[in-house]
Amino acid sequence: MEGTNCEDEAYRGFLAASMLPEFVHVNELDRGTKRLEDYDSLFIPGGFSAGDYIRAGALFAARLERHRRSLEKFADEGKPIIGICNGFQVLTELGFLPGINGNETREASLTLNLSSRFECRDVFLKVERSATGLLNQYTTDEVVLSTVAHSEGRLVFLNEDTAQDVVNKKMVILRYSDMTGGMAGYPWNPNGSYDNIAGISNPSGNVIGMMPHPERKLFQSSGPEGKHVLGKGFFDSIRTYLENV
Repeated sequence: MEGTNCEDEAYRGFLAASMLPEFVHVNELDRGTKRLEDYDSLFIPGGFSAGDYIRAGALFAARLERHRRSLEKFADEGKPIIGICNGFQVLTELGFLPGINGNETREASLTLNLSSRFECRDVFLKVERSATGLLNQYTTDEVVLSTVAHSEGRLVFLNEDTAQDVVNKKMVILRYSDMTGGMAGYPWNPNGSYDNIAGISNPSGNVIGMMPHPERKLFQSSGPEGKHVLGKGFFDSIRTYLENV
């Protein structure tokens, strides 16, 4: 899709984790020259698809709408669908995240940062769910380093009930934090997201979206005070998940 970026970095991430990635353009899905069912995982990269006109991710989501049944089948089979930054925006536009009441209702959105500016810098993240999920190379409550680059990353929900469902059903996978793992406001939370949420999953845990970019720190192993980096380990987590599911 025009305007995406970081796909090259993501490609190298999958290669580094000994997987076999392949670029698939939405036009190839439209023409039927490539089919979702032939793949084990779907990764929607960050960027500014279609120039972020209307809303971030809205036009890319509209292009994917014609493939909804294939996407739903993909998710129902437990295959990972991963959206990073703009990809997270696409999945919320499609209604796959948070996906509490089915895939056809948009119950969340990623809107303008409270700072009203583009935020591009390192952030600390507290891992909320690991174990058998798509962050299995990290431990619950671990603080890791990553990076963000977005103007529309503030996660908001349709209503308070929806927000509490996401929290209560343990669909939060990452939260912005300070270096010690404590919850804090700006600049630790770069966009003002509800409850410092940086990433969420669907109830089954195989569809995830996050604003931070693990592919941008692929080969950096540690950050300040030895903090692990959300980088290659993220792609190793995808491989481990696929091996065990």
